[in-house]
This record gives sequence, structure tokens and C-alpha cells, in this order.
Amino acid sequence: MTSSELWTRATADRYDAEESETSSAAFLGPTLAFLADLAGDGRALEFAIGTGRVGVPLRERGVPVAGIELSEHMAAVLRRKIDEETLPVTIGDMATTVVPGDFTLVYLVYNTITNLLTQDEQVECFRNAARHLTPGGRFVIELGVPPLRFLPPGQVAVPFDVSERHLGFDTFDLVEQILVSHHFTRVGDGDGDRYRRDSSRHRYAWPAELDLMARLAGLELERRVADWSGEPFTENSAKHISVWRKPSP
Repeated sequence: MTSSELWTRATADRYDAEESETSSAAFLGPTLAFLADLAGDGRALEFAIGTGRVGVPLRERGVPVAGIELSEHMAAVLRRKIDEETLPVTIGDMATTVVPGDFTLVYLVYNTITNLLTQDEQVECFRNAARHLTPGGRFVIELGVPPLRFLPPGQVAVPFDVSERHLGFDTFDLVEQILVSHHFTRVGDGDGDRYRRDSSRHRYAWPAELDLMARLAGLELERRVADWSGEPFTENSAKHISVWRKPSP
């Protein structure tokens, strides 16, 4: 039983509309180029493929893609875009679900490893990635750096978006290493506006902690950059793209 919170039908149905900016060709261009280069002539497996924001255009780029997705509602939205034969999706959790075949690339984007709320499950996610990789294959994670340095003494919340249609902030449990993302999204236009409130729990992890998880799974850190364009990762980077490699025999 996974600790991940299950995405509902209502959330799945509005996901693409609310992620229209991050789904654009301009936004995804560097991501797709990065992943396609690592996949090479092999197959790619996306953990938590969701509605196919990345997986579908990567497949359209010519990379054979398969996916694992916990929420049947999210997978149903993906299936409206592309058929099962072209992009197969297995319903299950990304820590234990096994799909047929070998892959040169397994990837997990958009902070989604934090949906696993225990360290043990995150370790198993790395092991599951290694299980699917061919020798020399890579596991890629996109993950934000926990913004704890923005927390002055006594404060537990950090805003991450303050815009016309959305207010977002994270609260932190520093003992359990859990953050809760709170979203207030403007619904409607005009004087009758209201805000929909949503929240989700995540287990944050530091880059060094992920490197240890990778070592436990038999993977080696190959590269860490600040974004999909390959900018250097520094102490001021807000996120990282990390690539671990499965050694050849």
C-alpha cells in the first residue's frame, strides 16, 4: 500500500487546464530534448505519468514511452490523447509496480517523488527504477530544493506563488520532513469571484539524501544541473535535475 495521496476525478479533469503553461511546446522543449538524448535508441519509462504532460509529447518525438500511474482518473485523461498500443500505461504505484521489458531511461519529473511520504518508499522507488534499467541506463529526477533557508525562527510557511489567479504556500514539519502545499485558486471572473482551496502532502528530500538512495539501489550519480537547459547547479538553485546511471557489468 503506497502512502501517496490519490488524485481524484475532479483534480484530473482540471489538471491540464491549470498546467497549460507548463504543457506548452516552448516550456517543454528543453525537457523533451534532455530526456530524448538520454533515452537514445531505447525505451523510456515514466513513473507517475499522470495525464501525459511529458510522456505524450516525448512519444510524439519518436521515443517509445511506457508509464506507471497510481490514479486511474489521471490515466483516463491521458488515454483521451493517445491509445494504449502507442503509449501503454500500467495502473500502480511507482515504488513497486513492474512493467515488462527493459528501458534505457526511467524518469520522474515535477517533484513527484515527494508524493511518496516515507523514506522507505522513496528508497524502493529508486530500486524499482534500477530494476527496469538496462546496464548503462539512467534514472532522472526533477525536484525542488527544500526552501528552508527562507524560514526565519518561528515561521513555518513559505510562499511559492502569489499571482492574480493563484496563491500558494508550503508549510513544513521539520521533524517528519513533510511539507504541505496549500493552493488557493481563483474560480470565475468578476465581483462574484471565489477561491478553491486544495492541499497536498509531500516528503521533501535533499540532493545528498537522494544520492544515498541511489547508491542503495546500485546507481551512480552521473550529473546534476539546475534546469533542463543544463545550467550549473549551485547553492542558490531552486531545483535540480539529477541523473543516476546503472553501471555496466
